[in-house]
This record gives sequence, structure tokens and C-alpha cells, in this order.
Amino acid sequence: MRIRKKKWAEPELKSVSYYIEEPTQHKGHWRDLYAQKAPLWLEIGCGKGNFVAQMALENPNVNFVAVDIKIDMLGVAKRNIESMFAQANRTPDNIRLTVFNVEKALTVFDEQDKIERMFINFCNPWPKPKDKKHRLTHSRQLEIYKNFLVKGGEIWFKTDDDQLFKESQRYFDECGFTIRYITEDLHKSDFDGSSPATEHERMFTEQGIPTKFLIAVCPRKTEQEQ
Repeated sequence: MRIRKKKWAEPELKSVSYYIEEPTQHKGHWRDLYAQKAPLWLEIGCGKGNFVAQMALENPNVNFVAVDIKIDMLGVAKRNIESMFAQANRTPDNIRLTVFNVEKALTVFDEQDKIERMFINFCNPWPKPKDKKHRLTHSRQLEIYKNFLVKGGEIWFKTDDDQLFKESQRYFDECGFTIRYITEDLHKSDFDGSSPATEHERMFTEQGIPTKFLIAVCPRKTEQEQ
């Protein structure tokens, strides 16, 4: 998603305690950044922050990390999160925001962070063959996630793109993930969990484009790896 430069974004982010300016300094210690000891869930590409805000409000006993590559976008997310929490008369104590390129995630997270669930919502489909390696669900990325996602942890993936959805299923299979749930139309499915609609999701739904959704389970360690 393109976004105009926002001069206020970085100063506003630096003014709040839940913005993590130097994420690499917390590698292996992300759980120490929260007052409560709780499961840790990660959203990659959080955009304007509405999804993670709603999830954090619905799950107060879970800690969240929301990541985006653009600090201007994260500034918008910060404002939206504060607005939604203020309406609920709460403070976003269970959210941390940070900026980094997900392709360098191993400089930020490791197995000690024990992330139990990841969300990838409407990421760039990178349709050209030469660019597919940049997909957030590409096998190259999934192997990276396995370094900090707990064994048996989950990736919740939503997209509007048919080709990306189909090819992502192959990526998950190649990397040993098990598909626990899958549907090609989330809003008409029997899914009974909570997955708040993102801005893109609402836009595509209005256009009649169904939301493809799956939950992939991270493979457990073999006896040789343990």
C-alpha cells in the first residue's frame, strides 16, 4: 500500500512506550517487553493497524507485535490503535509496534521469542516470476519464520489473490506445514474463529472479491532436531 510521507509519524511513534525503535536489540527477549506473561502473536505488514487493534482488544490476555516496513504507515497505525483503545476505555498495553523489513526477520526474532501465531493479511502478491521470492508466504520466508514460530504454532493467511493463494498452499507443503483450515470464501465459510476484516478485505468484499483464508501449522521438531 502506497502512503504519502507523514512528517509527524516518527516523532509521534517515539513519544509512546509501545513503539520499539531498535527491534534488533530485543532479539530473543520480546516477551520481556510486556507487563503480563502471555502468548505472543505477530502481525507482519500491519498497515493501518485496525486488524491488530481489534485482535488486541478481543484478546487482552495475548501480547501482540505489529510490524510494517514503512514508518509513515506505522504512524497511521499508532493513531488508529489509540483511537480504538480509547473508545474501549483501555490503553494498548498488549501491543508493540516496530518497523523493519521482514526479509531480515532473523535479525529481530529467534526461537527464544516463542511466537505462537502469525498473521499475514493481504500481502503483496508479487505476480511476476522473478519477484515471487519476495512473497511473505514464499518457501524462503516460511523457513525463516520456522526459526521463531513455536512448533505447532500457526500462520493465519488471508488474500484476495487466487494465484498467490494456490501457490502459497504449495509453499506451506514444501516447508512441512500442515493446513488445519482452508476456505476460498471466508465470509461464506463455516469458520467460527475471530479474524477481523482489514481495510483491504472490506474493499475487496464490496467489489465482490472473496477472501481466501487458511491456517497453517508449523511442523514440530523431529527427534533428531530436539
